[in-house]
Amino acid sequence: MIRTVLGDLAPADLGRTDYHEHLFQVSPLLPGDELDDEARSGAEAAELRNAGVDAMVEATPAGLGRDAFAVARIARVTGLHIVLTTGAHRREHYPGDHPLLGMDATALGALFTAELTEGVRDDAAPTVPRPDAPPAGLLKAGIGYWSIGPFERRVLAGVSAAHRATGAPVMVHLEHGSAAFEVLESLADLGVPADRIVLAHADRNPDPGLHAELCATGAYLGYDGMARHRSWPDSTILDCLVRTAELGGADRLLLGGDVARRTRYRAYGGMPGLVYLPARFVPRLERTAGPGLVRRVLVDNPARLLAWSRPR
Repeated sequence: MIRTVLGDLAPADLGRTDYHEHLFQVSPLLPGDELDDEARSGAEAAELRNAGVDAMVEATPAGLGRDAFAVARIARVTGLHIVLTTGAHRREHYPGDHPLLGMDATALGALFTAELTEGVRDDAAPTVPRPDAPPAGLLKAGIGYWSIGPFERRVLAGVSAAHRATGAPVMVHLEHGSAAFEVLESLADLGVPADRIVLAHADRNPDPGLHAELCATGAYLGYDGMARHRSWPDSTILDCLVRTAELGGADRLLLGGDVARRTRYRAYGGMPGLVYLPARFVPRLERTAGPGLVRRVLVDNPARLLAWSRPR
């Protein structure tokens, strides 16, 4: 099954899935770009749904302004299947007094497991259960640029413990696509096989040869860097995705927008918004590679990744 904010779902019922977005997010690294308004985030989600997307991962982990009850209300209103996230981001996203930073790997693992099985906690009081809170369906960790610090290692250990206890899938934020094999090796040592992991932002290092090697391990790669034209045109991502698929990775690629900022959300007064992925990028992919690959990256692959496996 896939665990959504409104309950468990059969993988066949998930539909076209945006694997990586944020409806609520507050981080000291992103001052002025807070996503904290339910009405505006809900309107943005409705645009995504109206553009033909059936499901999305709300990829904000613990401690960064999540609002699980608001996400549940948005899911009901829009009809989107939404998967919530537990786990923690890299150290720099948290103020020095944040309670997550003082937790050891065992405590983090217990918290993440509880959020998957009992319901998402209040970010300000992560050890206190909340009756009737919606559950998370995905685990997340984050690392720095070619760097895995002490906090990140504790999070990786906690995420791995929660995965072993539940079978929930794992997302890892790669800074600029770095250290992908190192992350897979660390998680393998902790009992998480590559085929339960999606490496977010792999396309920030648009190297199809490397991506094909990563796909061959069984890992999923998240492509979510479109509409970032200061770094590269969309054609760079498109060409990398198609070439990686040709090299054998078609069953391991996912698409998301990771728009993630108030100044880039249409409902908050910015652009291009969540709708950019289905309205602009996906049609180019279909014209270039055909509907078969589009179905794989939007329907088949996310359904396979997000389905929980048997606990180990």
